[in-house]
Amino acid sequence: MSDCSANVIDLQRNLAYQEAILQDVSRTFALTIPQLPPPLCRVVGNAYLLCRIADTIEDSTALTIEQKGYFSHLFADAVGGGAPTDAFAEGLAPLLDTSSSDAERDLIRHTPGILHVTQSFGPIERAALERCVRIMAGGMEVFQEGNFTHGLRDIAHLDAYCYHVAGVVGEMLTDLFCAYSPAIEPDRDRLSELAVSFGQGLQMVNILKDIWDDKARNVCWLPQTVFDPYGFDLARLSPDNHGEAFERGLGDLIGIARGHLENALHYVLLIPRSETGIRSFCLLALGMAVLTLRNINGHRNFTSGQEVKISRRSVYATVAVTRLCRRSNRALKFIFDQLAKPLPKHVV
Repeated sequence: MSDCSANVIDLQRNLAYQEAILQDVSRTFALTIPQLPPPLCRVVGNAYLLCRIADTIEDSTALTIEQKGYFSHLFADAVGGGAPTDAFAEGLAPLLDTSSSDAERDLIRHTPGILHVTQSFGPIERAALERCVRIMAGGMEVFQEGNFTHGLRDIAHLDAYCYHVAGVVGEMLTDLFCAYSPAIEPDRDRLSELAVSFGQGLQMVNILKDIWDDKARNVCWLPQTVFDPYGFDLARLSPDNHGEAFERGLGDLIGIARGHLENALHYVLLIPRSETGIRSFCLLALGMAVLTLRNINGHRNFTSGQEVKISRRSVYATVAVTRLCRRSNRALKFIFDQLAKPLPKHVV
């Protein structure tokens, strides 16, 4: 068998693994990514797994801060083709414990195969993926979980955190969308600006939903200055201590998240109607985020993310409505306005 034929077989095997592991590490993205056209589906699926590898490094309680920094930068170099992929996987995998899921540990062991898929893409796609991973790796050094047990400083601090973990992903996706569709390219600058806000909206919903899961890990990503006017100190936050003052500050953050999600809608409306797959991908993420934010707003005294998680029925409804309305800007605006009506307003 020729080297070329062996490489093709290896690539097909690695693509099959990529598709299979995506189902295990994220049910949400396993639902949204297949909405994309096949070429984008492959590259975005790969991009998500690269980000998940970076997250696995950051979230592991088995690693020291020094080890996290070392492996984050080694991984970024591997994505850029400047470091051996086997050295990364073989060095990291034995260090992980049950703070990482079985699927995440399996993903780390298969990092060389994931990076084989990465290297099969064109130079524009590879550059977008490498930039995203490098910025995420740099952000992880700044936003070490152990440094934020009592919250972030202010909204600017929250914005910076959200950019490094989500806004940069929005920029990467925009680059990939523009590389795929010449019809999207003319709106690149506006899309890139809105993409950061889109990413922040999704990340803020996750932060609000996961307040108590994060608190159990002794970390808090809420900004203290939002709660100062109501006299609440995030250092005292606990499931037994989150009364009216905390809920009022939470309402302000819900309003900020709503504003970012409105920008996300504007982002979708700039995508040509003919690009139904890209629209569906974005709309599913947006729809589930708005529904989750409604649940949080309606139950500000929740003490578990499970209490505000949207139901499977809501997910199916979001898929159905997206499929029906994705070509109509007027319908999408109307639906968003109706869903967001109960939420506080805040211009971002």
